Amino acid sequence: MAEPFKNFLNQDVIEQMAHHFSKHSASFDKKAFIKDAVEDLEGLELKARSIRISETMIKHLPDDFNEVGNILLSSLATVLNDDGSYEMSEKSGLSGWSIMPIDHFLALQGHEHFDLSMTLFKEVTKRFTTEFGIRYFLIKSPEKTMSVMKGWASDGNKHVRRLASEGCRPKLPWGMHLPMFIEDPAPVIELLEILKDDDEEYVRRSVANNLNDIAKDHPELVADIAEKWMKDASKDRKRLIRHACRTLIKEGHTKALKVLGFEPPELQQAELTIQTPEVLFGSALEFSLSLQSGVEHEQPMMIDFVIHHQKANGTTSPKVFKWKTATLLPNKTLSMSKKHAIKKITTRVYYPGVHTLEVMVNGISIGKVDFQLVMPE
Repeated sequence: MAEPFKNFLNQDVIEQMAHHFSKHSASFDKKAFIKDAVEDLEGLELKARSIRISETMIKHLPDDFNEVGNILLSSLATVLNDDGSYEMSEKSGLSGWSIMPIDHFLALQGHEHFDLSMTLFKEVTKRFTTEFGIRYFLIKSPEKTMSVMKGWASDGNKHVRRLASEGCRPKLPWGMHLPMFIEDPAPVIELLEILKDDDEEYVRRSVANNLNDIAKDHPELVADIAEKWMKDASKDRKRLIRHACRTLIKEGHTKALKVLGFEPPELQQAELTIQTPEVLFGSALEFSLSLQSGVEHEQPMMIDFVIHHQKANGTTSPKVFKWKTATLLPNKTLSMSKKHAIKKITTRVYYPGVHTLEVMVNGISIGKVDFQLVMPE
């Protein structure tokens, strides 16, 4: 079993932080910091542990933020070169999971010391990430903070460039949402334009994830951006665009699919067949699909299937599943089959009755068939 994330913020990390803080502050009480930070630590989850440590930093570090800034900068691990690597030894300084509470400390304490905080975010992110803490500054001072982050988009360090994108994602998982960018993503898109052809996949993947966030509220805008970016696009940029459009693709967005080369299908015949018209819960729905070309050219096919699940109130709720990407050859037939397990999962309650299977080809529905779900007695 994988180690729970919360265990990465443990007493050893706290002791390392105390050791390095004490090296650069004569007034820092190392033993008191450790005692307060580790109290009831075992009962806390990851975020609560980070908050506990950051609150303990506020309690035990000096009140003068400028002095604290120097302590933090001096306590960081040594960055080895511009590719973002840093010295991993404990003697070098702080890096990795110890950065998480430092990031939260800056979020809580640094806004009145904007310039120093920006310097700290930039340096700290090279040793882990500060994509969560910077969001507090974006909420309070969006234009001022985005101006700095736009400069970071051209920095020589890949971690700093990634922070420029990841930090302003409108709907960053596990981070606070940025409602002003959900409503108007124009400042974010301006920044992403700088990063779309970054040399590092690590950075480009963040750009794609950022655009995917935006697509959830502005699908047409992102489809337009994808169309624009696809012109003269390199292989790397095409991969970025595909990843950025993954929500649009799943939803069958016509323009996004067209940008990626998936035009409405031209078919002579489409036949969807269910081999199990009655499915016992815990077994599998079995079905097959046959697509016959109606044109003299190849057709890229993105094939998804949708199950319209019966709900308690008698209505249905659709769930899209990826099936297959294939090429339908001129005047040929493409055949495939699928078994889809219908069993107990934590994210859905199943109800007996009529459900519907639908198949989508390049975002276009080409057939629906009902089946009966039977629950065991």
